[in-house]
Amino acid sequence: MKEKDTQKKDSELIAQAQQPVVAESQDLNLFYGQFHALKNINFEVKQNSVAALIGPSGCGKSTFLRLFNRMNDLIDHVSISGKVLLRGEDIYDRKLDVDELRKRVGMVFQKPNPFPKSIYENVAYGLRVNGVTDKDYIDEKVKTSLVQAALWNEVKDNLKKSAFALSGGQQQRLCIARALAVEPKLLLMDEPASALDPISTAKIEELIFELKKDYTIIIVTHNMQQAGRVSDTTAFFYMGELIEFGSTKQIFTSPKDIKTQNYITGRFG
Repeated sequence: MKEKDTQKKDSELIAQAQQPVVAESQDLNLFYGQFHALKNINFEVKQNSVAALIGPSGCGKSTFLRLFNRMNDLIDHVSISGKVLLRGEDIYDRKLDVDELRKRVGMVFQKPNPFPKSIYENVAYGLRVNGVTDKDYIDEKVKTSLVQAALWNEVKDNLKKSAFALSGGQQQRLCIARALAVEPKLLLMDEPASALDPISTAKIEELIFELKKDYTIIIVTHNMQQAGRVSDTTAFFYMGELIEFGSTKQIFTSPKDIKTQNYITGRFG
């Protein structure tokens, strides 16, 4: 059985290698004032795959993740050089509409952050902001998104209830449904299960595995076991540098860099 699972995983990796690149960085450098926070990062994630970003606290993982929806723009004295591309388009081009970009790139944060609205209105929010008024369409997208987030069966009879009535794990899946409703090209997840109990964490991991059939995902995680379970490729960051990037199997079983090996084996971090 294990041999079959390995063969299946290998065939998936071959298929993914033939997929187009959805998001990438080229010679990317980021500065906070004079501080060089990200150093010459080259990275890519293919369509319908999950890329995990791992590394010790303060290594630049979340800063790098936020490049793809330009959330670092909200921080004073940030400057970048190099390129960040979404489907080949330079998202730091001055002509680019940042609001339009954020419609194409969904974000799920470390702690669930539902709006003080009903379950239904949380999912419908992005559609309404984007000018959608067709009630039947919104109804259908709310249901579809909740189904994709593995939450529909738990909330279908209580859509008018406050999102705050849900458990932490349910709230996080609601936030995922909210992100999915606008059909993003890329889904960013910043430690989406770190604030959750083990059962809720397992549900989120199962959900990520299912979502990659339709979406491309970049996930930041401190949990290396989680990275091993949910991702196809893994990038190891250390002190602002991308030390090693490759298939998750290769990174975890035969890392090429001694720093990667030391982190994976728990010698630091």
